Amino acid sequence: MLIFAASDKGGTGRSVTSANLAYHRALAGDDVCYLDFDFGSPTAAAVFDVGDARQDTEDRGLHAYLIGEVSEPARIDVWSETEHQVLRFPPPGCGRLVLMPGDVSGGEFATGEENLRRCVDLLMTLYYEFDLVVVDLSAGRSYAVDMVLEATAQPEMSEVTARWLVFHRWTRQHVGAAASLVFGKRGIVAGGVDRGHDEEALRNSIRFVRAAVPDPESPLWSQVSPTQSAWMRKTDGDLKQLASNHGIGYSQVLGSVPLEPVLQWREQLITDEDVLDSQIANEATWQALNQLAGRLTDDKYWEPA
Repeated sequence: MLIFAASDKGGTGRSVTSANLAYHRALAGDDVCYLDFDFGSPTAAAVFDVGDARQDTEDRGLHAYLIGEVSEPARIDVWSETEHQVLRFPPPGCGRLVLMPGDVSGGEFATGEENLRRCVDLLMTLYYEFDLVVVDLSAGRSYAVDMVLEATAQPEMSEVTARWLVFHRWTRQHVGAAASLVFGKRGIVAGGVDRGHDEEALRNSIRFVRAAVPDPESPLWSQVSPTQSAWMRKTDGDLKQLASNHGIGYSQVLGSVPLEPVLQWREQLITDEDVLDSQIANEATWQALNQLAGRLTDDKYWEPA
């Protein structure tokens, strides 16, 4: 299965959250490949903590491959190449976790026939090699989004299962922007239909992920004043109504990730050691990520509303 990770704008937690989802699926035994298609600002190498390996593969990343500078993109085995000590010793039964990095010296580029063909070839090859392929796209209606919409509209990819996750923070501005990215005049749905996608099928393949969602019931907010607590609850309710009005209400949400200091500040994978041993991360975040990872391929969460 292909999972395309998009976001309304930068800073939504798209890359770090989608990387954590890939990590959870690999822990569960799936062979997972993570593609860094954020051509303007590739960050997956930092999330997986494979800095040295990334340096060794510079100029052989996905940008270089898609524009024809190299015949094959670089692959990094995260388990063996990461500098994160916990990840170096994955538990028995794990699947493969492979990163295809971007190029720091790359950048956005318009889709042409040659790089479109390379993109299709790459996605098709990985689709049959891995259980799950996560493609981290540049923020907004980017060239990367246009490229994969064009690629998945090609006849040879008609039988490929592809789903979209659209990440947004839990604010008024992000709710509106995420809805516009998907349903706007120049959004993902309109862009896909222009390229030959069936509108209903494309709409049904898109779900939203609410990131950095404060829980008013969490101990994190237990010390706020009664006035602040009441305001938080009202604001949360107002946001839920706003999301519903924009067509991205509960039935279109695959999951929510709580506001989590480790994700906000460290921007790397959360391991069970972070939750159980050092206790720097919240168990609720681990559970939310694990639940969201399972829903990626659970058809009942992708049925038409």
